[in-house]
Amino acid sequence: MEDDAPVIYGLEFQARALTPQTAETDAIRFLVGTQSLRYDNQIHIIDFDDENNIINKNVLLHQVGEIWHISTSPADKGVLATCYNKTSDSKVMTCAAVWRMPKELESGSHESPDDSSSNTQTLELLCHLDNTAHGNMACVMWEPMGDGKKIISLADNNILLWDLQESSAKAVLSSSAALEGKGQLKFTSGRWSPHHNCTQIATANDTTVRGWDTRSMRQIYCIENAHGQLVRDLDFNPNKQYYLASCGDDCKVKFWDTRNVTEPVKTLEEHSHWVWNVRYNHSHDQLILTGSSDSRVILSNMVSISSEPFGHMVDDDELSDQEDQHHEEKIKEPLQDSVIATYEEHEDSVYAVEWSSADPWLFASLSYDGRLVINRVPRALKYHILL
Repeated sequence: MEDDAPVIYGLEFQARALTPQTAETDAIRFLVGTQSLRYDNQIHIIDFDDENNIINKNVLLHQVGEIWHISTSPADKGVLATCYNKTSDSKVMTCAAVWRMPKELESGSHESPDDSSSNTQTLELLCHLDNTAHGNMACVMWEPMGDGKKIISLADNNILLWDLQESSAKAVLSSSAALEGKGQLKFTSGRWSPHHNCTQIATANDTTVRGWDTRSMRQIYCIENAHGQLVRDLDFNPNKQYYLASCGDDCKVKFWDTRNVTEPVKTLEEHSHWVWNVRYNHSHDQLILTGSSDSRVILSNMVSISSEPFGHMVDDDELSDQEDQHHEEKIKEPLQDSVIATYEEHEDSVYAVEWSSADPWLFASLSYDGRLVINRVPRALKYHILL
């Protein structure tokens, strides 16, 4: 089998929620949440065995409703949060809860479960994030570098900061902020910055991107009309503290320096429909993944705005004269931005793309028809970046 060939896994239900298991840094593991109106919903734990190019799965029941968003604790492999639909009094509410998976499933494993043990198991509810006063939950974000005790949820036009106490069995609302203004004010998504001691988050609502200080819950920057239509997703550059990517229904991906938000630093216009997702690679921030309703996943090399715009710096002592001359020429100009690859394994809208937290060269994408595809960064590019 060719090394760069995709590995495809089909769920029997529609799905749009995907996350890597953030605290698992040894095994390649993703969690997928389903959206079924007729059956109990499920979380599929997908373990990828990259030596044999096969997927092992375990299924957990999520009996409370369709999963719209899923995120995992950065500190505890067993803990995750979901946003899900709940119907009460013929009204549909999107709620959020924190769960624990069964102990034996916490760590990524490469053993295929034998048939007796692959009976579906159930998630243990740790606590609800009570949103009765705040509206529908859009997403839950964990403090990226934290001990897994601080989370932020976005509910309609509210930002809610929670402290998880008593082994996450209780969520206490410690502070909040609200969007004010005219019209339908609703958050679509948000990201917690790994920089500035984790005191900043960015949120998207309508066509606007805003930055917030989590200590004062005040707005620190605002990018109005960041996109021509709804902003769908955001991500922070893991290595450059002021850089933020956004994407939206205008089919564009934009890169911002939050110190000067009048113009984007760069704009990508490779997709032909709504862009649902943008993700920076955690180790090599020039690698950008995007997924769209055009059914495509695009891997771009945004090297000019990465933390290494001139490639890896080589120590001069290591170069021969001939190499030295070549190296001099190479240093003068930044490498060019380009699309590395377009992946066409999906036949439906791609709602989620995520990098593995264990292997920086591997990523997963999920389309609405329940197809999960695991792909690798092309080998030639990998060696070009490393060497």
